[in-house]
Amino acid sequence: MKARSVVALSGGIGGAKLALGLYRTLPRRTFSLIVNTADDFDYLGLRICPDLDTTLYTLAGVPNPDTGWGRSDETWTFMTVLATLGGETWFRVGDGDLALHVERTRRLAAGEPLSAIIEDVARRFQIAAAVIPATDDPVRTRVVTPGGDLTFQDYFVRQRCEPRVESLRFDGAGAASPAVAAKRALESASLAAVIICPSNPYLSIDPILAVPGMRTLLQTSAAPVVAVTPLIDGRAVKGPTAKIMGELGIEASPLSVAQHYRGLIDGFVLDVRDRALKPRFDVPVCASDTFMATVSDRERLAREVFEFALSLDRSRRRIS
Repeated sequence: MKARSVVALSGGIGGAKLALGLYRTLPRRTFSLIVNTADDFDYLGLRICPDLDTTLYTLAGVPNPDTGWGRSDETWTFMTVLATLGGETWFRVGDGDLALHVERTRRLAAGEPLSAIIEDVARRFQIAAAVIPATDDPVRTRVVTPGGDLTFQDYFVRQRCEPRVESLRFDGAGAASPAVAAKRALESASLAAVIICPSNPYLSIDPILAVPGMRTLLQTSAAPVVAVTPLIDGRAVKGPTAKIMGELGIEASPLSVAQHYRGLIDGFVLDVRDRALKPRFDVPVCASDTFMATVSDRERLAREVFEFALSLDRSRRRIS
């Protein structure tokens, strides 16, 4: 019997945590991660891919344990010298991290698609799962604020998420296409489940879904699609999810997240602290402890999410 495959959609630190749990509990060569690329930007002439790099470092076992992003055992000589030269240092790039940015930029300039570069880097990091950019085409998140439009990293890092968000847009999405490997993974006859990780729905998952064809791939999949809550008791463990929801006039509740994914998901994983909300969902719900403080937490949650997905009726017609 052909091994069952699993696809996860992910972005950011929260998504990478569950991705690691899935990677450690599932047959690794049957696991694919489709990762947000709309946070990517050029800095000091180098292409930075924050969500992809966080995913690579996490699965390779070398993430910075204090920040969740960047590499462990990092050194900062480059940034120190750059500061003495009067260069921009608002986005911190460690010396080991710098090597990946330099090599990726060189290969992109030579005409290689991002997905091929990431596939090769994952192999060199001895990652058995497929790490796939959502698209090889440029899609960039723009944050609309009262003071004007901001690039995502300007909003997220330089201004520390302080400006009020009026709306979000994904420049270039309309002209983009899903990466070939992403399309292949979602169309696989062996696909057993699609899992939307507990990433920010608006900043990390929406840019993936904004790529034409991506929603259709999820809606027409024969496998159940399950989303995991990014909120616990109305708060995000890390990041501006709840803040952005409030500024967009959306209640910071797992119910709002499930409603946001309405028409795509067949089930929702709710944190046990919010179990009282369970009767109000219009899709099957699994209540679990979604706080992932340790690797064991990530593995446990991954198993529960996967088992829940397998329990769902794949033939259930999604609500459009």
